[in-house]
Amino acid sequence: MVKICCIGAGYVGGPTMAVIALNCPSIEVAVVDISVSRISAWNGDQLPIYEPGLDEVVKQCRGKNLFFSTDVEKHVSEADIIFVSVNTPTKTRGLGAGKAADLTYWESAARMIADVSKSNKIVVEKSTVPVKTAEAIERILMHNSKGIKYQILSNPEFLAEGTAIQDLFNPDRVLIGGRETPEGLKAIQALKDVYAHWVPEDRIITTNLWSAELSKLAANAFLAQRISSVNAMSALCEATGADVSQVSHAVGKDSRIGPKFLNASVGFGGSCFQKDILNLVYICECNGLPEVANYWKQVIKVNDYQKNRFVNRVVSSMFNTVAGKKIAILGFAFKKDTGDTRETPAIDVCKGLLGDKARLSIYDPQVTEDQIQRDLTMNKFDWDHPIHLQPMSPTSVKQVSVAWDAYAATKDAHAVCILTEWDEFKTLDYQRIFDNMQKPAFVFDGRNVMNVEMLRDIGFIVYSIGKPLDPWLKEHACCA
Repeated sequence: MVKICCIGAGYVGGPTMAVIALNCPSIEVAVVDISVSRISAWNGDQLPIYEPGLDEVVKQCRGKNLFFSTDVEKHVSEADIIFVSVNTPTKTRGLGAGKAADLTYWESAARMIADVSKSNKIVVEKSTVPVKTAEAIERILMHNSKGIKYQILSNPEFLAEGTAIQDLFNPDRVLIGGRETPEGLKAIQALKDVYAHWVPEDRIITTNLWSAELSKLAANAFLAQRISSVNAMSALCEATGADVSQVSHAVGKDSRIGPKFLNASVGFGGSCFQKDILNLVYICECNGLPEVANYWKQVIKVNDYQKNRFVNRVVSSMFNTVAGKKIAILGFAFKKDTGDTRETPAIDVCKGLLGDKARLSIYDPQVTEDQIQRDLTMNKFDWDHPIHLQPMSPTSVKQVSVAWDAYAATKDAHAVCILTEWDEFKTLDYQRIFDNMQKPAFVFDGRNVMNVEMLRDIGFIVYSIGKPLDPWLKEHACCA
């Protein structure tokens, strides 16, 4: 029986291994992590991450051929194929601070594999890693090999949170990169055989190691670039009276461009886009390509500009001050159908409003109060370290309260900011919300999910990103 072990029970490792186990009943799959609380959650009723469809998959296989364990060394030593899916945060100090990936966790995983292995292994990079990481890992394993042979493969994940299970069952492509040697090709084939249980052969792409590593960074950079492109257009639309939804619809009808990732918003978030672009920038700089580095930096600059622009619009519309005013924040996750708050634009928007002394009441159907408070007190990049190594939030932010539903959050508020496109926000009783708010009552729609005309008929002053401005906003737009 082939045995697979995955080091790291997070957003990538857990769902990926669950789907492999479901589709490959003849393979034993173990997911290991040093976090006792995380493994307990994977073994319990309340999984540590929210992802539609994940529960069902885990419950079908758990205890049969899918196991979650803290006994890392046992499962690593027994495995034929080891997936490494550990955190690769952005460095906060030293060489490459603020851009380069910190490979501390990766390196310690590699050294542990070398220490406990008693048979030949295929080691698969599953975390997003900088180009040439495989080479570094290979060196560590070779220098500590004790006669054991290792093959390193790169098998980047292309999952979108909220649709991860769907993406795993029906991927656009599975990418496997390896050495172009007889041993390397044999290792590629072994991993290909796993995916071939349910993925059509023409969707399994094989490349050399470096192409696979770079393809992941490139894919995320291209997607983020599209979001920043449409967000840059949204600012121009507001200035000229154009409607960004109409513009992006017209542009997306061009078959060379297509309609996906052309929705203007308050900005992109998630664990990958910013981190991967910073990584790409650093690699370009290290390889003497400053013009290429500056090109990709601009994608992040536009994203930061969009979040700042949103905060400025809120403040300038409300008589140039939000001090002491209650503002309802609807949605804190970086997108709907996930509880993930990593790099969510809501953090920067909330911090911007708190900087102007606003009082915030936040509601998100999937994010806990503890998580929200941690995110608002944490330093940049701290979120990407394992939870037991994150600094404990020293104090909660006093001007922030977390509500149990949208009606509690909006009661007595001066304004509502919609920062996540949860479906439930489209069907709320906005007349009831309006009646319970201070007047004038504002809605700032950071996701363009609301029916603007309906809200204006009720009496709201409405701002939607990239849409023709409400007459009120034109009069109070001096600083936006």
